[in-house]
Amino acid sequence: MTRPGFHRPRAAQRGLTLFGLLFWALVIGFLGYLLVRVLPTINEYLTIQRAIDKIAAEQPATVAEARSSFDRQKDLEYSISAITGKDLEVTKENDRVVLAFRYDKEIPVMGPVYILIKYEGRSKNSGR
Repeated sequence: MTRPGFHRPRAAQRGLTLFGLLFWALVIGFLGYLLVRVLPTINEYLTIQRAIDKIAAEQPATVAEARSSFDRQKDLEYSISAITGKDLEVTKENDRVVLAFRYDKEIPVMGPVYILIKYEGRSKNSGR
């Protein structure tokens, strides 16, 4: 029996408060926003990588030919805007043409806040 004015202790309450819900909604929303801003740059990087792999597999005879092939590929792929053929580093390793690239991408988040991603890649050196 309980005395007047005293309540029996309840089982510990569990759950999410309104402030907790708002906090997690903001965190998840912000991460989703960042993901939407970053994914196009990742797609662009992967497109550039596929393009230089394709060009290196053709084994262009000159540096100018490799760069012009990249520029033609860039005209076909609408998502490549970060680099041009002039930005490619063309070298030979074991009598194989190797193409490399490097660029920085600034992604505006809000106001003066940016995310800086440094992308770099090189063609796969397949020994055909």
